[in-house]
Amino acid sequence: MVVRTGFGKKKSLARHLLTAGETETHLQQLGPLLGLPPPFFVQALTLSSSVPQSNRRNLMTPYEFLRRYDREDYNSDPRLVEGGFFPSRKLGVESGDTVGVVLLNLGGPDSEEAVEPFLYNLFMDPAIIDFSQVVYFQARGRVRQAFSKIISYFRSKSVAEDYDEISDDGGSPINPLTREQANHLEHRLNEQYAAQTGATFKTYMAMRYWEPFSEQAAAQMQDDGVDKVVLLPLYPQYSKTTTGASLVYWHELEKAGEIPAWPTTSVFEYATYPSYIEALNERIDEGLQRFPEKVRDDVHLLFSAHGTPLNEMMDRDDPYCCLVHSTVKHVMEQRGHDHEFTSAFQSKVGPSEWLTPATDETVEELAEEDEDVLVIPVAFVTEHIETSYELAIEIPEELEEDGAPIPEHYEVMPALNSHPKFIETLADVTAAQLQLPNVSTPAPACERPCFQVKDRNIRCHQCQHVAEATNWNASEEADARELEAA
Repeated sequence: MVVRTGFGKKKSLARHLLTAGETETHLQQLGPLLGLPPPFFVQALTLSSSVPQSNRRNLMTPYEFLRRYDREDYNSDPRLVEGGFFPSRKLGVESGDTVGVVLLNLGGPDSEEAVEPFLYNLFMDPAIIDFSQVVYFQARGRVRQAFSKIISYFRSKSVAEDYDEISDDGGSPINPLTREQANHLEHRLNEQYAAQTGATFKTYMAMRYWEPFSEQAAAQMQDDGVDKVVLLPLYPQYSKTTTGASLVYWHELEKAGEIPAWPTTSVFEYATYPSYIEALNERIDEGLQRFPEKVRDDVHLLFSAHGTPLNEMMDRDDPYCCLVHSTVKHVMEQRGHDHEFTSAFQSKVGPSEWLTPATDETVEELAEEDEDVLVIPVAFVTEHIETSYELAIEIPEELEEDGAPIPEHYEVMPALNSHPKFIETLADVTAAQLQLPNVSTPAPACERPCFQVKDRNIRCHQCQHVAEATNWNASEEADARELEAA
């Protein structure tokens, strides 16, 4: 998600004002510091009625969820990064059961009018930007609400223009592409398992920041008579800001009685699942075909993943960066290290320190070395604004505007979308979480990544811990014992 504030260094000044106990009165002082005309800033503080909220009847509002999240102090709960908070053991399935498989993703606006409320929902998520270090609990909700209104109001026009460049209707391609993935997955699961088990599989989309929301998915699941549920993130590498945010939301809906408490299991991560790695490599090969034959063997592979604030990785042991590096490691091993490669992170927002190196800076450095570049969106499984716009359009344009060198040959790998081997991955990791009658399924994921003290070549240069991805060739018990003993 590309959400640029446009505030530059002035934003760091704003952060200093968000100290414990600040009120909306103090927040009005932020206008000049953020470069916003005071009348517009005051207007933004009262935008609650002007920010459309989709059809949010019978839905938990972002503010209500925010209060629940802060009250439970999820950002400080170690279980959220250790995998112990949500059930991920095999769930028993009987003949005649209807298994609902819920595909979790961030979603995207489906029209120009939806951009502003989409951004509002995004910035209201406490897992995305943590205010707990700068604002007391009592004021935190109002501060975040004001912040979210301001950013969504003033940035919606420019973000909508970005969507216009990649779509005919001003909407994100992520929802229709996710629907295609869901349809393909449902067909494969029923083709592979329905006859042998007597169970029926149905797939649903539950987007975090735009329709269809989790509540809407759950309502359809009730109508369909679902008996058991698998929560399936479309994030191969776990982070509390992506998979974790979606799982917490589902959990709070259950606690609030907004959705039924079905027998539920969840997929934690599948960063190195063999067919996922194969799918990535086939897409890389497709991307390399776009280069002239004479340079194809020398193209530099630049793996780009969404960035995240460094403190999430270091202070809270989020395994995300380790899992990204683990994916890259397995991809290159399968390729026999046939190309030079680099891992980088994109989409930085705000003044805080994020994971490095930055994708745009790395592209510039590679161009200075006369390298041709294939960018691989390693953590994105569908085309959306961060691949189709940020990587494919924005980075080259900004380098050109700055007078910086641009690779002579520059391409962005197509996203996995409904690649058959990726659909195979989704089917396998879903089945791995189920105890199906008359069927042998793959070993399930470990319940948590295991942090280790010894260095491994999958670690990044910033992280203090190492989280190993699941070894899908080992049993759950043996895998856990091996990693904990390391």
